[in-house]
Amino acid sequence: MRSSKPILAAVLAAFSTLTAVAESPLVYEGGAGPGKGKHIVFLAGDEEYRSEEALPMMAKILATRHGFKCTVLFCINPKTGNIDPLVTTNLPGTEALASADLCFMSLRFRDLPEDQMKPIVDYVNAGKAIIALRTSTHAFAINANKSGPYAKYDWQSKSWPGGFGQQILGETWINHHGDHGKQSTRGVLNSNVASHPVLKGVTDIWGPTDVYGVIHLPADATVLVQGQVLTGMNPADAPLPGPKNDPMMPLIWLREHDFGSGKASRIVTSTIGAAVDLQSDGLRRLLVNACYWAARIEAKIPDKADVSYVGPYTPRYFGFGKFQEGLKPSDLRLQ
Repeated sequence: MRSSKPILAAVLAAFSTLTAVAESPLVYEGGAGPGKGKHIVFLAGDEEYRSEEALPMMAKILATRHGFKCTVLFCINPKTGNIDPLVTTNLPGTEALASADLCFMSLRFRDLPEDQMKPIVDYVNAGKAIIALRTSTHAFAINANKSGPYAKYDWQSKSWPGGFGQQILGETWINHHGDHGKQSTRGVLNSNVASHPVLKGVTDIWGPTDVYGVIHLPADATVLVQGQVLTGMNPADAPLPGPKNDPMMPLIWLREHDFGSGKASRIVTSTIGAAVDLQSDGLRRLLVNACYWAARIEAKIPDKADVSYVGPYTPRYFGFGKFQEGLKPSDLRLQ
């Protein structure tokens, strides 16, 4: 008689996998604050810049200090249920976007199945608000189904030039304008729009990541901050002389554009936004302000928004293969 142990082991393994995948999304219920009643869904998924650390930190601030309900979704290893930014094909829970007032994303080269892409595309088509960080300009690399309904979202799309990044955010991936890992970035506020609510209380922005090249910015984009290439990796380093800063590249911009829904989407894109960049109070404050503006409650932006951390924040440095292994979304819940 054949032993039933291998069959039992297979059944238990399958059950374990299903249990891991079915873990509830990470939700920070908003407390009291101007954002109460507004829902932000965060999409974290990049291999290099530690969005899996940066976005929960921002969500905690927005929920605890400002009242927004925040749902944070991660790329999940389907075998373990662990957060795994190397898994480019699984970002469960995107159906939460159906009730979102704002999508806050930090994605890179994701190739999601159609059932996970559809809520994202539906959200964009509905004319809802987006805040996008760093590699979100090249959020999608559609390889599995190049003839599928969402293939045009690919960052190299020819039918929809530049895909989601260029068409919706305003730019796709071009290049490292600064010397990656050797030349950091100073954010220079655009004095022509100094009174814009997103810049309220923002005085200084610096981050160790480099400036990205931007060449396709649409006419309806308003540049809030320009990226000054520095000679080194410290905030006190001098600006790099020469053509890299003449003119400076756009670093953070916004646009209001009707993509066919009948109403203008509010979009803020920042090519600075690694987890270590977000140690800048000024950058966090700009992004918090951007959430108010994108959610159409800009009249409630504080004079100087509270962007102090909720709990410790010691992000890992950017680079491939440096994420914390073995972490589940439930491990990041507020205690």
